[in-house]
Amino acid sequence: MKGLELPREEAIRTLNDRLRREDLGGSVVITAGVAALGPEMVMRVREAVELFDTFTADNDPYGEHDFGIVQVDGVTFYWKIDYYDSSLEFGSEDPADPDETTRVLTILRSNEY
Repeated sequence: MKGLELPREEAIRTLNDRLRREDLGGSVVITAGVAALGPEMVMRVREAVELFDTFTADNDPYGEHDFGIVQVDGVTFYWKIDYYDSSLEFGSEDPADPDETTRVLTILRSNEY
């Protein structure tokens, strides 16, 4: 793997955490349902996603930190990181390689799933 000299699972987790916490190494998108809540709420939801750290074997079975559920003002939101090739046309063949993978973090309301 280029860039990070870590075991595969740890490399994926590190890259996912960078995107989620620092907005580095990919794109963050929100659904129309999240956007409709207004800029202040979007900012608060984004912050909740950044601060999420309650990963367990139940919600993170592969140790990749690629999914979570947060609540803001009683509203439940999901977030998920997906791995694509550089053209965003197909899935990435190696999510541990940042040179071959484009990460997309999507934030949605639970009722949009």
